[in-house]
Amino acid sequence: MSLHALRNARNGADALVLTSEVNRRYATGFHSTAGVCYLSDKQAVFLTDFRYSEAARQQIAGFTVQEIQIEDSYTAAVNRLAAQDGVKTIALEDETLTHAEYRRWERGLTAKTIPLGRAAADLRIVKTEDEVSQIVSAQRIAEQAFTEILNELRPGVTEQEIAARLTYLMLHYGAENMSFDPIVVSGENSSKPHGVPTEKPLAPGEFVTMDFGCIYHGYCSDMTRTVAIGHVTEEMERVYSTVLDAQLAGIAAAKAGVSGREVDAAARKVITDAGYGSAFGHGFGHGVGLEIHEAPRASQRSEQPLPAGCILTAEPGIYLPGKFGVRIEDMLFVIEDGCINLTDAPKQLILL
Repeated sequence: MSLHALRNARNGADALVLTSEVNRRYATGFHSTAGVCYLSDKQAVFLTDFRYSEAARQQIAGFTVQEIQIEDSYTAAVNRLAAQDGVKTIALEDETLTHAEYRRWERGLTAKTIPLGRAAADLRIVKTEDEVSQIVSAQRIAEQAFTEILNELRPGVTEQEIAARLTYLMLHYGAENMSFDPIVVSGENSSKPHGVPTEKPLAPGEFVTMDFGCIYHGYCSDMTRTVAIGHVTEEMERVYSTVLDAQLAGIAAAKAGVSGREVDAAARKVITDAGYGSAFGHGFGHGVGLEIHEAPRASQRSEQPLPAGCILTAEPGIYLPGKFGVRIEDMLFVIEDGCINLTDAPKQLILL
């Protein structure tokens, strides 16, 4: 992250105040549940309370760390900094604060507030080499968990047990946390794209879809694999092959300058031509970084061109209620003339 770039993202205001955890972490590299970043042309200050002040001073470079006292407030501290700098206008995060929170900040600040909009979030779309490295590390941890969990997928084991084991394995191999609660759905449950793991036991002749990821040094990974227990029907094999072909078509279309809609369309055409168009009801993919879902998007409504340096998931699916569902998901690093697949896990149909 560049402080210069952040300072330039303040929508013409004299100073920038970051209140969201994700943008604070982007600016400082420091994880905390409380804090505020203040940036002006004259200084960069990280404000936090007693719980984090010592660790923040040890870990944060480029910012002065100031501790907020119990009787003090963040707005009062920002007012003091703004007065030191002669600041008249402050850009404030309007997309991450609730309306009530924004109004409290607005009333509490002596400077005029200007909505920040998506300026900070848009900065995060293009990843640095270090950010890509952290995301790849998170993905490798998830893949280690996937390799091991294949040995535990057998009839009688429940969806909840598999979800719990995936969580344990990712933490065991170095994850800081989960990117999201793992999705493990089998049989008829696998037709629910974001189904919740239940006590249902796995059974022969069923698909098991596992959508999971972890966080490493603040950055998320995301992958989905669908495997089969024992055997598959002709229809199951046909649907799986269609989803895989659709994913490969979308991956082939992904490159800088192409819109997310065009990437989505390449995958969607394969599924539609196979007669399953109505069974693919979500977009092809989304950005991944400090948040599990962030810009850019690849969907039927995504008109913006993909920039070089963004990360995009590739996750088409077919979902047949009362029968089964299939989804396959990789993460792509978009470059000028194509994309690099950051996911190493095999995706040919695995029979267990």
